[in-house]
Amino acid sequence: MALPTLTVGAIAAVLVSLWLSGAMAPSLLADPGDLVRWSQPIFKALTNLALTVAIGAAAFAAFATAGGTRPLKRSINLVAASSIAWVVFGSVSLLLTYLTVAGTTLQLGTAFSQGLGIFIFDISLGQALAFNLALGALLATVAVLVKSQKATIFLTAIGMAALIPLAVSGHASGTADHSMAVNSTGIHLVAIVLWVGGLVALLVAASGEASQSRIALLKRYSAMALFAFVLTAISGVFATFVHTKLEYLLTTSYGLIVVAKVIALIVLGGFGAWYRFRLIDRASNDHGAKVFGRVAVTELLVMGVAMGLGTALARTGAVNSVIFTNDPTPAKILTGQKLPPELVASTWFTAFKPDLIWLLVASFAAVFYMWGVLRLRKRGDKWPIARTLSWFGGLALLLYVTCGAINVYEEYLFSVHMIGHMLLAMGVPVLLVPGAPITLLLRAVEKRHDASRGMREWVLWAVNTPFAKVVSNPIFASVNFAGSLVLFYFTPLFSWSVHDHLGHEWMIVHFLITGYLFAQALVGVDPGPHRLPHIVRLMLLIGTLAFHAFFGLALMSGDALLLPEWYGAMGRVWGDTPISDQHTGGAIAWGIGELPTAVLTMIVSVQWFNADNRESKRLDRASDRSGGQDLEDYNAMLARLANRKDK
Repeated sequence: MALPTLTVGAIAAVLVSLWLSGAMAPSLLADPGDLVRWSQPIFKALTNLALTVAIGAAAFAAFATAGGTRPLKRSINLVAASSIAWVVFGSVSLLLTYLTVAGTTLQLGTAFSQGLGIFIFDISLGQALAFNLALGALLATVAVLVKSQKATIFLTAIGMAALIPLAVSGHASGTADHSMAVNSTGIHLVAIVLWVGGLVALLVAASGEASQSRIALLKRYSAMALFAFVLTAISGVFATFVHTKLEYLLTTSYGLIVVAKVIALIVLGGFGAWYRFRLIDRASNDHGAKVFGRVAVTELLVMGVAMGLGTALARTGAVNSVIFTNDPTPAKILTGQKLPPELVASTWFTAFKPDLIWLLVASFAAVFYMWGVLRLRKRGDKWPIARTLSWFGGLALLLYVTCGAINVYEEYLFSVHMIGHMLLAMGVPVLLVPGAPITLLLRAVEKRHDASRGMREWVLWAVNTPFAKVVSNPIFASVNFAGSLVLFYFTPLFSWSVHDHLGHEWMIVHFLITGYLFAQALVGVDPGPHRLPHIVRLMLLIGTLAFHAFFGLALMSGDALLLPEWYGAMGRVWGDTPISDQHTGGAIAWGIGELPTAVLTMIVSVQWFNADNRESKRLDRASDRSGGQDLEDYNAMLARLANRKDK
């Protein structure tokens, strides 16, 4: 009953909402016909349902099921079957989408096939849909071939990657605040697949299981659903106000569909609360399991309605979808937004442009870290306050770089971009690494006693993989940290990071991880496979600083602008010239690293001193236990050496 109920709710919602909104009216210019107009949203909804179940089932298998059990096998089989349906429905949906966009009917001939090929390979919407289908086919193939619990993390990764092309297409590609639209849409998609797909997987996996196994699966899904509900609510709010305005919610078709979707979300939140506080404990007996099954099917009906409304929104015109005015400026053509006012001293503290991804990352990192600290204290264990302060300082700096003045002005000033880069690579990691998050996770989170893997088990697995051992090697981390500067700024990667929002997010992730691995290799508290002598760590630090200096000097002395089509064409009427600003960026690359380097040097020196002090105390204790025998042995060795010299 789970999948039919979900499907009926989705298709009914999408058709009714599109009919009431008038979005299914024939096009005045080129209409593909009634069959295409009405069938395209149906197959789009079916595609969305299939991919939701496939990806959600993979995530459920990764975090809820145990290796070698029937729930794991059922979940992976569900991933395979849903992925195949995703590819089949998605292929039909892609064809119908092309017919809708082109305003034509299905034909046989070279002209039609050429037009379809151009849509798939040259048009961004067609490319996104085709890439999504390719990843769906890959997910189906891998799910058919593998059956181990460890493989589920790779299934989840493939599925989540398939959401990226969907996030950057549709309404998100046609809004003034493109970056916020993409981020909110992407987060919303992740939350929906975890929530809806996870529930379907739960019903399939828990069917016929013993009460103990059923309760364990339900509790793990409940935690996943709570996380997904929070993400859905937050991303939904941001997405709504990117695409429309408050006064349009009750006066436009798009706004009314949004309101209906919000009501569905509130109802689903009520179901979630009912699960957590009433049904979980009662599901241990057969009667309680039947009650839970009926409630879950009802919830799936509401979920289907919510997903159908979401599909209808993609077909209904958003109110704020126009990017340009009748008099676009160079900055607005390049970035989609008007040129900000001149950067002055006060602007560094007042400018604000939130990046929803990093706002949520920092918020969740702060909440879970504080939860771990409080849990340790509750059971009587201590956690150094310095680690907590360092961790929260790093998160605050990360928020400033990704949501503050740097995020506002880095598109227009290379020097501001370089400040953000240096802080991401050297400032934030220097504060986060001493916070020892892995150590806190291992101490605060309980170990699972079955063959399943929670966050603790997956993190332990990840840090001990061969790949992790290579990238965390101090030599590799240092070369990667220094070499990334050249590979990024003197290859097309730099252009990708400023022209494409996906490239911008990749840049943040890359330099944050690169800097974290480098700082971890030098001063890390968390356990790792490699520990170099302190003198070698200082040598690596000095060598990396020297490389930064050469890179900065190269930018300061260069006469060619790195991205003339971007920084040179922005149309700024304030601030330094683009080439002078680039020289300033070179000076920043050279000089801003001195403070983090000095901090790292002090930490390494203190650790070196403490290590020598501990070793001296250990030797003193050993000498006391032996009654000074080591000193007598040492004096005897000196006497033997003196006798050899005399002979």
